[in-house]
Amino acid sequence: MTVLSIFEHMLWPALASIGFAVLFNVPHRTLIVILGMGAVCGLTKYVTMEFGMHVITASFLAAIVVGFLSISAAQNKLSPMYVFAIPSIISMIPGAFSYRTMLGLIQLTQDLNPDQYVEVLHNVTSNGLNAVFVLLSISVGVSIPMLLTRHESAREIVALVKRNP
Repeated sequence: MTVLSIFEHMLWPALASIGFAVLFNVPHRTLIVILGMGAVCGLTKYVTMEFGMHVITASFLAAIVVGFLSISAAQNKLSPMYVFAIPSIISMIPGAFSYRTMLGLIQLTQDLNPDQYVEVLHNVTSNGLNAVFVLLSISVGVSIPMLLTRHESAREIVALVKRNP
């Protein structure tokens, strides 16, 4: 783990976060915070994977970090939490696993001998499950901080909605 690789694993997610934030047309006052949160997200995932964690666990921890950061950023910048969270985690979407899954599915339609078929089927299953579980870990990881820091109960929310239709 060199300084250059740490910088690289912070730079690309940060730039992807800014790109998606601009694409989603977020307020300009939130862009610097989203840039920083994208960098922290990439750094968290990279460091946890360097310490031997699986990509699913690393994505889950990075999503939790982004979730907590986006709650505090939302309070400071007076914007919804998802304005910060979604662009910051979008660089963790498992595109490579999904791509390999689709290529494997295409290979399964060809004439393969039984040994090749079993190997390709194993790769398709492995890549597909990795993609699904990374997506689940990202969505649950971002949601957990919001659920933990929620101040109103469900009963208070229903009463508020009834008062203000």
